[in-house]
Amino acid sequence: MKFKTVKTLFEIATLIDAEFLGDKDFKISGINEIHVVEPGDIVFVDHPKYYGKALESAATTILINKEVKCPEGKTLLISDDPFRDFNKIIKYYNPFISSKVNIAISAIIGEGTTVQPNVFIGNNVRIGKNCLIHPNVTIYDNSVIGDNVVIHANTVLGADAFYYKKRLEGFDQLISGGRVILKDNVHIGASCTIDKGVTGDTTIGQGTKIDNQVHVGHDTKIGNKCLIASQTGIAGCVIIEDEVTLWGQVGTNSGITIGKGAVILGQTGVTKSVPGGKTYFGTPISESREKLKELAHLKRLIKQEKKR
Repeated sequence: MKFKTVKTLFEIATLIDAEFLGDKDFKISGINEIHVVEPGDIVFVDHPKYYGKALESAATTILINKEVKCPEGKTLLISDDPFRDFNKIIKYYNPFISSKVNIAISAIIGEGTTVQPNVFIGNNVRIGKNCLIHPNVTIYDNSVIGDNVVIHANTVLGADAFYYKKRLEGFDQLISGGRVILKDNVHIGASCTIDKGVTGDTTIGQGTKIDNQVHVGHDTKIGNKCLIASQTGIAGCVIIEDEVTLWGQVGTNSGITIGKGAVILGQTGVTKSVPGGKTYFGTPISESREKLKELAHLKRLIKQEKKR
């Protein structure tokens, strides 16, 4: 998430009441999760296991819960609770704005687009030309939709990421400040849910078609011309490359990559990254031909055991 204007280290430190290491006038342009940080960004870390990854990342300001040696060219914000203060920064610079109308005044809707009754379109949403938005669709703030997109009834774009920190008293939610982006010629079926990124974008690539009752988690990137069948569940931070096919009831782990042109057969659990150009099946996932050989071999062993 980028700030509307560049901030200073001192401004951010004052906002969250934190000590800092570095030049008080050091420029900060945004706040992001580790997998999408760029120079100028803040990233947070609250566990020693991940200190090195955060300090060595592209982020130039690290919100951390211990004073450590500051890398050259970077700054530190020292907080007793970086998770809490990460949320505080997002809330301050990207506050929730309630709506009093079904279609926000700030929304931009392209020529030739049809919006059916009972659709909600939030603040700063952009919708391209010649789209068809069916009844009861909900499009949260800041979503971006390309040209020739079809979204069927009861679909929700832009709900919060499923991202929580366990505390003694319960679970704390990490506030989502990202967006959903649908590129041109995307079709989304009925009753789908596509969560926005925590700080970045959840993106559906050009020409991809998604069936009914599919869930796409936060910060996931789906490539061009993919086919995703009903009741598939895609976790957060997944990369699905171009021309991938996911058949019905596929489920994925978070943080994995499915290579270009892969075909994932129905009810497969994608437990790890897989290369493109092959067909996969089963849980844990393996190449379809190998999995079928394993099943045939197991069947023979069972028959032999019964004969003894």
